[in-house]
Amino acid sequence: MAATMNKTPATTFLLIPAAASLVLLLAAAASVEASAFDYAGAFDKCLLFFEAQRSGKLPADRLVRWRGDSALTDGFSQGVDLVGGYYDSGDHVKFGLPMAYAVTMLSWGVVEFEKEMVDGNKLHRVLDAIRWGTNYFVKAHTQHNALWVQVGDGDSDHLCWERAEDMSTPRTAFKIDINNPGSEVAGETAAALAAAAKAFKPYDRMYSDLLLLHSKQLFTFADTFRGKYDDSLQSAKKFYPSASGYQDELLWAAAWLYEATGDEQYLRYVSQNAEAFGGTGWAVTEFSWDNKYAGLQVLLSKVLFEQGGSAAGYADTLKQYQAKAEFFLCACLQKNNGHNVKMTPGGLMYVSDWSNMQYVSSSAFLLTVYADYLAESRGTLRCPDGEVKPAEILRFARSQVDYVLGKNPKGMSYMVGYGSYYPTHVHHRGASIPSIYAMNATVGCMEGFDKYYNSKNADPNVLHGALVGGPDANDAYDDDRCNYQHAEPTLAGNAPMSGVFARLAASPADNTPEYTPAPNAPSPSNGGSPLEFVHTVTNTWKANGVDYYRHVVTAKNTCGHAITYLKLQIKELSGEIYGVSRTNAKDMYEFPSWMTRLDAGAQLTIVYIQGGPAAKIAVVEYKTA
Repeated sequence: MAATMNKTPATTFLLIPAAASLVLLLAAAASVEASAFDYAGAFDKCLLFFEAQRSGKLPADRLVRWRGDSALTDGFSQGVDLVGGYYDSGDHVKFGLPMAYAVTMLSWGVVEFEKEMVDGNKLHRVLDAIRWGTNYFVKAHTQHNALWVQVGDGDSDHLCWERAEDMSTPRTAFKIDINNPGSEVAGETAAALAAAAKAFKPYDRMYSDLLLLHSKQLFTFADTFRGKYDDSLQSAKKFYPSASGYQDELLWAAAWLYEATGDEQYLRYVSQNAEAFGGTGWAVTEFSWDNKYAGLQVLLSKVLFEQGGSAAGYADTLKQYQAKAEFFLCACLQKNNGHNVKMTPGGLMYVSDWSNMQYVSSSAFLLTVYADYLAESRGTLRCPDGEVKPAEILRFARSQVDYVLGKNPKGMSYMVGYGSYYPTHVHHRGASIPSIYAMNATVGCMEGFDKYYNSKNADPNVLHGALVGGPDANDAYDDDRCNYQHAEPTLAGNAPMSGVFARLAASPADNTPEYTPAPNAPSPSNGGSPLEFVHTVTNTWKANGVDYYRHVVTAKNTCGHAITYLKLQIKELSGEIYGVSRTNAKDMYEFPSWMTRLDAGAQLTIVYIQGGPAAKIAVVEYKTA
């Protein structure tokens, strides 16, 4: 269950492994560094995850053969057919808000990267994944002002560890209506249906029109009967609470309806409500199933890129949306005057201790689409800490995807089934219990916990494509089924990656021009090193009789110019190091993969842990802009 309760674990520090383990770790990392990532293969597996999460009567041609039919009477006891849709994560609740967000993001991927999906022969599978969700939403929208938004209860569901095919927990369904409003989930479902309508329009016009009809009705319902959905639906509040309120979903739905229809009334809505609803006021550093502001701001920036002067009546407001979009993007790129998204020492964006990868995937998506918007308009992103070219934005997005696929301190793929080293103890009921086709006997609630949840054995069913919650803030990951904050995959985490994989698969090589060091690097203004190093020890502890220290070194650019190439010599280093990238030469390091320049006055942070004295760091080569 991808709940968002604010539980912050005690800070952990990475201990130096034994010598043999360190050699293996470095060998794995070197292997990953040298190999190219198969983005097309990752895209294929990403879609398999959505198949594994399907609820209802499964098609005969399904690719995930260990899954069977399940929840075939959802809604029947309350007089409605709610069979179908998706299970949210490692459990069997169908939560409407994150499911709708996932369908929106799958559809946005098609809208932006349709050609790439066609070229990769994946479009039909993405549309199938979208349709599995939209068919369910259409059934759940039983009246103009009523929407069924949840099936199953998280509390009772969590008392059982069983396969979906054996489900014995209550399948109570919950709805919103005029007396129990839920503008967030109604708005997000309207957005999902509008985005899907645009995705389907060239291929199934009648279905597209049906989705638009429901989208428009749901938007009117959400806007007319305003109210927080988790006030009306207490069963969702513990697991998917609405922290950002419903105003972002109202703007988000209107923006998608404008994208799908071109009807000016929706552009007028986002313009007139921009300030009151926070669209041009919220400057955020996350994009998620709850907080849509960054996605909204990027989507409305697209209107400026595409329409330019023809959007003149709304240009001033759209530019305010764009300014907030670029705040988010610059924060991701670490160029936002200190107001940046946190990074792990190994180079991963880190937003939350709970299911952090969902924020990585959503951010990577926005970075990728905005890079393409800029490239098509021949523009650049102007951040407080420097100008960023489209290719550099895409390079950073690629670095996040590469981290997910294995270019990280552990050398582990955080996408299940990708590569040879990935999580094998996923917090997922279906993956952890033998398939009904392998073991036909029913597995009961407590039996599931005793035999499978607490088992140290690897999952009998590989949950291909599942993006787990990911490592902690220090790049550490415990492959433990009980570690639900980090080991559980979600629809919301996987969905944005679909479009990103499609885009990267179409241009797998990083064609961003590489910088080469100048034969004679110019001297810094102070006549010495271009960097001012400040070394601190931030923690110390004893393990097996050895004292270990966590060293943090900040290297400030004092040469007066942006440094575009840097080579450091780091000697007497016995532990792993973060914040720089190794080269093939002994003791030589360069900028980390997510950085291409260090602006004047900016700082590079290097972290390493080892016993004994500190390592010695010196500048060997550098080049300035």
